[in-house]
Amino acid sequence: MARTFNGTINVDVRDSVPDWEPYLQPTAPTDAPNVLYIVLDDVGFSAMQPWGGLIETPHINRLASNGLTYTNWHTTALCSPTRSCLITGRNHTTNGMACIAEATTGFPNSNGHIPFECATIAEVLGERGWNTYLLGKWHLCPADEMNLASTKRNWPVGRGFERFYGFLGGETNQWYPDLVYDNHPVEQPSWPEDGYHLTTDLTDRAIQFVQDAKAIAPDKPFLMYFAPGATHAPHHAPKEWIERFRGRFDEGYERYREQVFARQKELGILPAHAELSPMNTYADERGADGTEWPPLDVVRPWDSLSEDERRLFCRMAEVYAGFLAHTDHEIGRLLDFLENSDQLANTIVVLVSDNGASGEGGPNGSVNENKFFNGIPDDIEDNLRQLDELGSPATYNHYPVGWAWAFNTPFKMWKRYTFEGGVADPMIVSWPRGIPARGELRHQFVHATDVVPTILDCLGIELPAVVKGFPQVPIEGVSFRSTFAGDDVPTPKETAFFSMLGSRAIWHQGWKAVAVHPTIAGWGHYDKDRWELYDTEHDPTESHDLATEHPDRLRQLVNLWFHEAGKYHGLPLMDLTAREILADPDRPQVVPVRDRYVYRPGTAEIPESAAVNLRNRSFTITALVRVDSPDAEGVLFSQGACFGGHALYVRDRTLRYVNNFAGIDEQLVTSTAEIPVGDVVLSAVFVRDGDGLPTTGTLSLHVGEQKVGQARIRTQPGNFSLAGEGLNVGKDPGEPVTGDYPGSRPYPFTGGVVDQVVVDVAGTPFLDLEKEAAAMMARE
Repeated sequence: MARTFNGTINVDVRDSVPDWEPYLQPTAPTDAPNVLYIVLDDVGFSAMQPWGGLIETPHINRLASNGLTYTNWHTTALCSPTRSCLITGRNHTTNGMACIAEATTGFPNSNGHIPFECATIAEVLGERGWNTYLLGKWHLCPADEMNLASTKRNWPVGRGFERFYGFLGGETNQWYPDLVYDNHPVEQPSWPEDGYHLTTDLTDRAIQFVQDAKAIAPDKPFLMYFAPGATHAPHHAPKEWIERFRGRFDEGYERYREQVFARQKELGILPAHAELSPMNTYADERGADGTEWPPLDVVRPWDSLSEDERRLFCRMAEVYAGFLAHTDHEIGRLLDFLENSDQLANTIVVLVSDNGASGEGGPNGSVNENKFFNGIPDDIEDNLRQLDELGSPATYNHYPVGWAWAFNTPFKMWKRYTFEGGVADPMIVSWPRGIPARGELRHQFVHATDVVPTILDCLGIELPAVVKGFPQVPIEGVSFRSTFAGDDVPTPKETAFFSMLGSRAIWHQGWKAVAVHPTIAGWGHYDKDRWELYDTEHDPTESHDLATEHPDRLRQLVNLWFHEAGKYHGLPLMDLTAREILADPDRPQVVPVRDRYVYRPGTAEIPESAAVNLRNRSFTITALVRVDSPDAEGVLFSQGACFGGHALYVRDRTLRYVNNFAGIDEQLVTSTAEIPVGDVVLSAVFVRDGDGLPTTGTLSLHVGEQKVGQARIRTQPGNFSLAGEGLNVGKDPGEPVTGDYPGSRPYPFTGGVVDQVVVDVAGTPFLDLEKEAAAMMARE
């Protein structure tokens, strides 16, 4: 709210009385606490030790020992939706985040734009004197706005965070991340061979951000949202951390579940009467039209695997564990810094995972998760060949769904599903100065929407009616600060609404109804779904469906789900397949789609969502180049990385084009003639034939008007990555598209100058484009 000037204004300043009050910076109350979110990704309920897990997390254990471990905290089942709840206190569908920000459908519940009427906690606290920082994963910006030509209104700097260092999308390569600093992309500060890893980089920056401000204003509090990539795919970790877990998972995922389930009862995470939910509960379920349950969501029993498969699956779990343990180490560095600088005692720390363990690896896991997003099944033999490379820059790996089920023990299903395996997740709250209890458990039902109202309650702040000129939607969560007092305090929440990719559930006063519907499977027919009913007070693992015994209660809960859906913009429902979601042609673009794109060197990398779309069509890539030396070499054009991408480049005096098909096949075409010195037009022309997927056709290379090479290739049906490397001219930074580059990273073009690259997708005959390009060069 604007503050009124209360001074006196006369003609002469000497006769006037100033009033500085309207112009002062906001000041937090004396001794106000810091707030630190630690948001982990896809960790699952039972990976970490405080919840009975077998992966050592000593620094997270330390947080639990100094605070409260919540055993009944819930999320939305997916990344962007949960994160929107965590920073606004509203439901994900109210926030326009019914799905991930890259997979929006253009409705109020699913548009990828958190309304400004739903202010973030950073916007609220920043106006009250807190410094606000975000490190790591954002994932709350639509794909059409993740580029330098777009508005930055939905970037962290546009939603109240004063400083940002991390990545905008849903995932990134931990060895070669897509880094953004405040509001512009930056290159990573070093390379994997020099010891670089994103989690370490984020921790270094987090400490730096705090030090930068504390050197000037030691008593000013901060809000920090620390969101490392762990343990979202790709599972990347230093090898020495992976080796710590060699042999740890050799007994398999069913045995892991049994061991962890026993520990959870010993620790009091679960009551003594709880039962371990069965695996593959819904493998035989059929849709209304007879459609099978998705095979990607079916676990292969451990005793059905070959020895090689067990060896592979164990290594995938070891890599995941190493990733989590390495992240715990970095969290420890951040906590040590706060403790050594006398800040930790008055810091409210909230550590959470944003959803259950991930099932995107399918029954066999993956060495390249990008296959999943292109509808390409994993091949066990291909995966075995890269066993020793898992977790390294050579892989983009993910474990099989058996481990997802295990790391969600004792629950069934995983991320994406509104069964407990998708939505019941870890949370620790630690505030040594404000919470007398130490090392205690809390079993009250709480939800991601409840974190913001709890923090505001602890800070003594009410949500303003207007933030930055926008009237505010009331907070939809409730404060659970009352639970700090003891485990016997009643659950402050009455009802929780769940909806994710066709999976739906409602929790009300201890009872939960869940629709049996697979996610991203294209089933539809929601009115035909079977609903299950659970008494979560007596059956926390959803092992006994009481729908037949209590049909009236089930009907009431289903009706309540529709009531809540109406209140929170929960409709329409969407269960489209991953390829349908990611390839939606009607999703907004920063500019209208055109037939010809011109790119020049020296610009920032262009994200795939904002670049020319070459998928499943004919195209021509033409580079206008001045070659000064016969030894000229380097990249002319690149897009994507070694897990999916293509590049046009010069090596050994020949023109080369490589199309790396989903990391499976580096299809290399090399010219039969050398590149001449002087002004030259170098082109790659792909002519599609047939209508099937993947698209196949002929790729020909041209120097001027002369065809100098040709080969049959196939092109990737979907995105090169969910949120990965983009388009560059004159270089290929980060993870290279191909191993054929002989030079040093980023293999820039040397021995000449790349003037521009023209990409044509209109199907114009090659000679016309060649003549036009030659004329363009002559004019310049």
